[in-house]
Amino acid sequence: MSEQNPQVLMETSMGNITIELFKEKAPITVKNFLTYVKEGFYDGLIFHRVIKDFMIQGGGMNEQLEQKKPKFAIKNEATNGLSNKRGTLAMARTAIVDSATSQFFINTVDNAFLDHQGKQADRFGYCVFGQVTDGMEVVDQIRAVKTGTKNGHGDVPVEPVFIKSARVIEQ
Repeated sequence: MSEQNPQVLMETSMGNITIELFKEKAPITVKNFLTYVKEGFYDGLIFHRVIKDFMIQGGGMNEQLEQKKPKFAIKNEATNGLSNKRGTLAMARTAIVDSATSQFFINTVDNAFLDHQGKQADRFGYCVFGQVTDGMEVVDQIRAVKTGTKNGHGDVPVEPVFIKSARVIEQ
């Protein structure tokens, strides 16, 4: 029997989300995410970018939209064959392919255009490394919140949506 994929329980201010991580398909990304989880890095951060028919993004900013200092950037594993489908988790990054650190997003719809499509930076894609196994109704509640602009950032929830904690579920 193969070892089970790690699971993370993310408690948000709107409810709980259970996430299964794909360690075989995205070993670097999963290890990175679990390091942040185990250190309690995500606790108290917010979902700072919410676009209803696209994704909800978190894991990097506090309520004042101040960036929490992440660790080093990791290699982008977007070539793993996984697709940015509704309910999957992927790493957020800048225009630089290998720039992901702590920020992640949960796709609220199928976003195939974010998948790996070529070696060029603008076609490399975003690494899917997990999926929501329980709590999609919470994701849907978050995606429906009213958003606005705050401190120069767009698509920010008017009422902050907190990540209270993220913990590995012992199996």
